[in-house]
Amino acid sequence: MMIDSEATASTDARKEAIASADVDGDGSLVDDLRALADDVQTAFEAERAFQSERAAFLLNRSKGIAGLLLLALGCVYFAMVALVVGLLLALIPLVTVWGALAIVGVTLLLLGFIALSMARTRLRRMQAAAMPPPLKAVP
Repeated sequence: MMIDSEATASTDARKEAIASADVDGDGSLVDDLRALADDVQTAFEAERAFQSERAAFLLNRSKGIAGLLLLALGCVYFAMVALVVGLLLALIPLVTVWGALAIVGVTLLLLGFIALSMARTRLRRMQAAAMPPPLKAVP
């Protein structure tokens, strides 16, 4: 019996809330829309602040990563120079100085050409995937 009276009381409270909303008319709808606009504005400002902090964080980390990449590239460059000098010194007793220079130079040019052609092929594939040709009109 007690449960029925509580259920009836909550149902009556809901009916009164609906009736009072109907009495207020457009005023409650306008207030709801204003509250919604305020919520949207607050959410937008929070998202903008979050993205701003995220961008600052990424920029800060990117500077350190770029510095480390430059250091790594410098080390690789000097290692390659040492390799070339070592190859030259190793080949000189087997062939003349000019022969060692020719072997190492032609090998480096060949490797550079192969790398360039591979890069060109990958670039063309990427461009074809990213920008497909336009569709032709059917007459």
